[in-house]
Order: sequence, then structure tokens, then C-alpha cells
Amino acid sequence: MRFVLSLPICIVLFFTGGCKKVPSEKFHIRALRSIPSPAAFNSGEPNLFAATGGRVILSWVEADGQSGHALRFSEWQGEGWGEPGTIARGNDWFVNWADFPSVIASDEKRMAAHWLVKSSEETFAYHVNISQSVDGGVTWSEPLIPHRDGTPTEHGFVSLLPYERERVLAVWLDGRNYAAGSEAPAMTLRAAFIDRSGELSEEVVLDEKTCDCCQTSAARTGRGIIVAYRDRTGAEVRDISVVHYESGKWSSSQVLFADGWQINGCPVNGPAVAAMEDRVAIAWFTAAQQQPRIQVAFSRDGGVTFETPVRVDDGNPIGRVDAVLLADGSAVISWVEAVSDGAEIRLRRVTSSGEKDSSWVLAPTSPARASGFPQMAGSEDRIYLAWTDPQQPAQVRTAMAIIKKTDY
Repeated sequence: MRFVLSLPICIVLFFTGGCKKVPSEKFHIRALRSIPSPAAFNSGEPNLFAATGGRVILSWVEADGQSGHALRFSEWQGEGWGEPGTIARGNDWFVNWADFPSVIASDEKRMAAHWLVKSSEETFAYHVNISQSVDGGVTWSEPLIPHRDGTPTEHGFVSLLPYERERVLAVWLDGRNYAAGSEAPAMTLRAAFIDRSGELSEEVVLDEKTCDCCQTSAARTGRGIIVAYRDRTGAEVRDISVVHYESGKWSSSQVLFADGWQINGCPVNGPAVAAMEDRVAIAWFTAAQQQPRIQVAFSRDGGVTFETPVRVDDGNPIGRVDAVLLADGSAVISWVEAVSDGAEIRLRRVTSSGEKDSSWVLAPTSPARASGFPQMAGSEDRIYLAWTDPQQPAQVRTAMAIIKKTDY
């Protein structure tokens, strides 16, 4: 593994009251260091989640027996990952490089996890399974399926998010219309809340036509919830859209930024949203006008409006983005960049005004599907990172970015 150090970033001045220039704390990546991974060989599909109170959870899928798989997780214990736990096992799972499980936590005891189980012999026929724990992951409930159509079609690309009143929000892409016999079936974006007992409520269709297999992303803001996803028009324009949940109601869909990427197929490259109160950052990949690029757009009002996007990549991006907001309002974006001998996982800090730090190389990787989607989660003065090292046998690797602040 090799790390590339960046140069110090430039001074950022924020404005308050519309005219007064005031000093502010500026945050930046100071160091990267590898962390021993709790995942065994033949592991992949990592995910990271940072809960309130500094709790950080890593999850991944491991081979389990000849044809089975297990969903495992570990918590950060201050200086390293704790002893791994197992949430579920199965011989009939749908295990995919882009549609991966997740584990979240809302407090010290309450957790939720999701994974995917085949529903028929068809390649892309699988159901979402969600299980909950109320004892910190020691025991897990019988899994429930948040979609009730029962069709042997695709259901996945889930975003789980803790919400108030001990509820969990589940957002997913739903392919039931492909089994309905319509002349022009389309993937839909759907959502439901799940309470502590496993009861579903507020089931709703958020968008009637979306891209088929790009990841969704959701975050809590000071106003409620924002969900980002790749939309799809009748003209096959597949740009990023957002919907909001505020005061018990979902908004209509709105395009985040009109890239105008017209593509007759799914690029398998979803957006990433990060939020901190009313500050929101959304990163995404586009290849509109035959120009591949990673962009990030910032909002100061909970995602109601966004500023002009800032380009993040180094000129030859593959995509596979993630995003973390820092306390100064800047964001750290991760992505996969193609290089002459393969690809690299890179990080860059960027501000809403367009100021960018030099990029860091987290690790060499492969542009192939086997390398999956690198993941990040931020907590206090650290960003945790996880990715799949595709070298045989494949294994989930982890690292940490140390965040430092400077007073100006």
C-alpha cells in the first residue's frame, strides 16, 4: 500500500451577516495510516456508518462454507476494530460488487442491517432483508422484507437511516413493474419507515422512473431527510435528483444539476450525500458530453438549494464516489481514478467556493468490478476508510485519515 501526501490547503474565509469577514477554523487531511482489518480473506462489499456519539461500524460480506455467505460487522474501539460479529448467514444470497449490504446504529443498543436474498432462479431477482438489534448487535431479529409485492424482480440499492421515534428509514430501488406486464416497465424509488417491532409505515413511491442499478444515498439534515439517486427521463437522460422528507411529508423529485448525461444503459455509479445540520454536500459521477468527471455540490439550507458544482477528479475518473462533510463546511470526496497501470483510490478536500487540496492516493486498486466501491465515514477528527483489495484472495482493507484544524 502506498500513500501520497498532499500540500497544505489554502486559507478559507467564511462570511456572516452578508458583509463581515470573520476568522474561521479550517480542517484538512494531515495524515493517512493503514489499520489492520477485521475481515478475513475472501471478503468484500464493505460499508461504513458513523452514528452519533462517535460510534463507527464497519460491515462486510465473507465467504461462509462452499457456497454460503455471512454478513459480518465490527465496531471501532478507539485504537482498532473490535471482535467481529455475525448478523446473518445464507446459501441463497445475491452478492454483488455494486449492490452491497449495510449496518447502521441509532444509539448504543439499537442497530439495523440489510442484505439481499435471491427470490427465484432469475439472475436479478432478489429481495431486501432487514434485521434489527436492540442489544448492540448481540442478537438480531428475524428478517423482514420492506417491499410487499412478492414479485421475482430486482429490489436493492438500499439506503438505511436512523430516524426519530426509534424508527429506521429504508429507501430502495424496486423493480416490481418489470413483472407487471407493462409495455415500458421502469425501476422505481420507494421508501418505508420501520419501527422497533418491525412494523412498516408510510410506504411510498418517491419516483416512478429511475436508473436501474445506481446506488441511492440518504442523510439527515437540520430540516429532515434528503435522498439522492440517479434519475431517468424518457429521453434517457440520467442525472442526479433529490427528494426531501420534512414535517412528515415527502417532496416531489428535483434535479440536482442538469448535466444532461444521455446514456442508454445504467452506468452503475450512484451519488453520495453527506449532511451536518443545514450543510449538505452531494458528490456524483457524470460523463455528459463525453467528459467523465466527479462533481460535488454544496447547500447551506438543508438541500433546498445548491451552489454551482465543483469538479473534484484528476482528469480520468472511473467514479464510485463517497463523501464526508467536515466541521468547517468543506467536504472530503473519495473516488476511483484510472491510471496507466490500473486505478487508484483517491481523496480530495474541497470547499463550496471551489478551493481544492491536492489529492491523496489512498491505495492502488483495479478498475474491474471486483474492486467494488470504496467507503468512508467521518467521526470527530478522523475519517475511516474501507475498500476491497481484489488481489486473490480478496480482502476488505481499512485505513484512517487524520483531520487537523488551523485557526485563522
